[in-house]
Amino acid sequence: MSVGRRRGMSLETKYVELCKGINGLDKIVLREVRGCSAEVYLYGGHVTSWKNEHGEELLFVSSKAIFKPPKTIRGGIPICFPQFSNLGSLEPHGFARARFWTIDNDPPLFPINSSNKAFIDLILKHSEEDVKIWPHRYEFRLRITLGPGGDLMLTSRIRNTNTDGKSFTFTFAYHTYFHVTDISEVRVEGLETLDYLDNLKNRERFTEQGDAIVFESEVDKVYLSTPTKIAILDHERKRTFELRKDGLPDAVVWNPWDKKAKTIPDLGDDEYKHMLCVEAACVENPITLKPGEEWRGRQELSAVPSSYCSGQLDPQRAFLSDKFGLA
Repeated sequence: MSVGRRRGMSLETKYVELCKGINGLDKIVLREVRGCSAEVYLYGGHVTSWKNEHGEELLFVSSKAIFKPPKTIRGGIPICFPQFSNLGSLEPHGFARARFWTIDNDPPLFPINSSNKAFIDLILKHSEEDVKIWPHRYEFRLRITLGPGGDLMLTSRIRNTNTDGKSFTFTFAYHTYFHVTDISEVRVEGLETLDYLDNLKNRERFTEQGDAIVFESEVDKVYLSTPTKIAILDHERKRTFELRKDGLPDAVVWNPWDKKAKTIPDLGDDEYKHMLCVEAACVENPITLKPGEEWRGRQELSAVPSSYCSGQLDPQRAFLSDKFGLA
């Protein structure tokens, strides 16, 4: 079944298709003419696949991932809201990733970009059950877009719809799991010399010393006041992921390594070698919204050959918030 048939869409390309996924869960498949694709489950508003034009999977999803609510899906891009990790009284990473979202048939106006035809608008609102554990009313709108060149864009808009005059505060992350060939041959650029909170050392604050981040053991860090662009270099595959973000000042870097991986039931013992989480986030300084106020946070992912050096990015692809109407 096609959803939201786009004006001028060719008969050959179904840019947006609603179908059944694992265990009969509803999912949306986004496709572009050149052959790239993405898959989004309504459960969790959860992106579970992002493939380039060669059909190569760019996101990691565990072979042991459980697609059975209320379990959350291990891998892809979980949405952490209204709480990141265990920084509060809610379940770790909040409840948005364990709720059924709906297709938003009346989305807010976005800047018109006629080249983007493969997109879906989802919405999550408070339920009476959720109000019992987090006593606030909200609307969370999520647009997921697959660009013609294969870039994957997620834009979140969260609005306080409380009628009692109360503000609310939350933390947030796009908990992106990148698929890498060999974690020991990966490095992350763009976070060097920055301060970070080390979750393995009671969130103690340190300053990153290396020229780039490499991986030899378990890592769980929240980098603070990070730039809008981060690069993840997969040397073995000669591929560089570029993460651009807006409204999300922090960046979480996580890999459980071997010992921790063995304690995670829905992660294979050796799968840590093929995954790396680099997460656009707002953790250190939580966001507070008054009734009627809206927050926006966005990330854009792209994958390019590593010869396309992270220090020489095409200025035409620079992440400009005003270009996307997010100023």
